[in-house]
Amino acid sequence: MSSQYRRSSTLAEARDQYFADNDFGPEGGYNDPWVDFKFGPIPFPFPNTAGRVRAVRYHDLHHVLTGYATDLQGEIEIAAWEIGAGCKGFLAAWQLNLSSMGFGLCFSPRRAFRAFVRGRRSHSLYGLELQELLGRQVGDVADELGVAEQPQAHWTDAPVFLVASLVGLVLGGAMFLVFVPILPFALLGLNAKRRLSAEQA
Repeated sequence: MSSQYRRSSTLAEARDQYFADNDFGPEGGYNDPWVDFKFGPIPFPFPNTAGRVRAVRYHDLHHVLTGYATDLQGEIEIAAWEIGAGCKGFLAAWQLNLSSMGFGLCFSPRRAFRAFVRGRRSHSLYGLELQELLGRQVGDVADELGVAEQPQAHWTDAPVFLVASLVGLVLGGAMFLVFVPILPFALLGLNAKRRLSAEQA
């Protein structure tokens, strides 16, 4: 667990700090129509669907509990961790995380594998009652999930990681092809939103 968040803080308090630290706004961007994901310096917006919002409410708490960052490397790591820990019935989480793992296989395989192994020894929050979780202390939830130091990898982890990453590579490529035609319109919308925010500031 990241020392950035006090064990005695509630998850709601830690999440508010996480939103502020990453400039996500007080609502974390949950109500925005588009998500502005940056592939390195390149913006790659995609629709902020209801399924994605449902999943990201837990995803953000996983960032708090695991300590993974929100840059490209950190998103690859948290994706691998979540796949290892399991996303249960959250289809959007499976799709987005597998796609990120596919990119991780190309750009950061060692760190992605370490996060995947850590996830395989942990439990995720997906499917638990969200409002109850937000009132609980960070340390207690982290202990229950088994979020701890990096565990030792077992020989069975590598083939599972490789299969999941290859599936993600195919899935991510397909998603990229689907979203490329609407990318210019998404960028125009995001730029308009930024100008409006700047004018209101």
